[in-house]
Amino acid sequence: MTRPQLAELGLNTGKKARLHRILHEHGLRNGTAFFLPYDQGLEHGPRDFFANPLSSDPRYIVKLAVEGGFNGIVLQVGLAEKFYWDYAGEIPLVLKLNGKTDIPSDERALSPLHATVEDAVRLGADAVGYTLYVGTPAQERDFEQYQQVRADAHRLGMPLVVWAYPRGSAIEGKGGKDSFYAVDYAARTAAELGADVVKVNFPHPEKRTGVQPDYEAEFTSQQAIDAVVRSANRTLLLVSGGTKAGDEAMLDKARESMEAGATGLIFGRNVWQREHDESLRFVASLREILAKYPSR
Repeated sequence: MTRPQLAELGLNTGKKARLHRILHEHGLRNGTAFFLPYDQGLEHGPRDFFANPLSSDPRYIVKLAVEGGFNGIVLQVGLAEKFYWDYAGEIPLVLKLNGKTDIPSDERALSPLHATVEDAVRLGADAVGYTLYVGTPAQERDFEQYQQVRADAHRLGMPLVVWAYPRGSAIEGKGGKDSFYAVDYAARTAAELGADVVKVNFPHPEKRTGVQPDYEAEFTSQQAIDAVVRSANRTLLLVSGGTKAGDEAMLDKARESMEAGATGLIFGRNVWQREHDESLRFVASLREILAKYPSR
């Protein structure tokens, strides 16, 4: 599938300039994207750092992002203020504007704001990130928060990356948060609501309990991710690595995503829950895949 081009996205000048910098002046510089997210300390707690204790140090992670040739790093505002300065200008920053702990249940999931688009401008960011919980009973409040962020991002020329994550009690009864049905709906929701870029989990078409009848048929994983990219249409799509898994499984996920027309990948734990040199070898394997799918 053909990837959407920057000229097709209806971007204002600031957004176009920043996305061009991300896609064509960093990483492979071929229009693909590979981001290193590091918001898990808030979202999951320090347990995510146990596999590689060095990963608890933000300085280690930002340096790893530079060494690995990533297109950008994702940080929450506190870490961005304290640690991004050392590498500002060397790697683009995606400032995450909202987030929550995983201590309460996700039955009424809502990710509160704790940073602004103005903070992103002040910190020299090239994009902002917002987690949108598609399907949560708290969606009215979530949509209100999001609408203000979207307006600010447009006014200030800042690309908006939406973490489109199905959550809530209803989602669990309809295939679960990473079912093909839920991920496909999430991608379309982000596109409908004006995201410039959408981040989704890889869909699992085998998870069909309680889904809408159209999703009860047998689909391959390639057919599922093809459909998710179509649902995003002219919104650039990133596929998340998710929980750390085996290398071959992750490389297969990357290949299928790029073959479907995704713009790129956003892998965190699968990269930094490893020893340093092993991380860079794995990153190199992923970059080899991205190199096969250049975009203008």
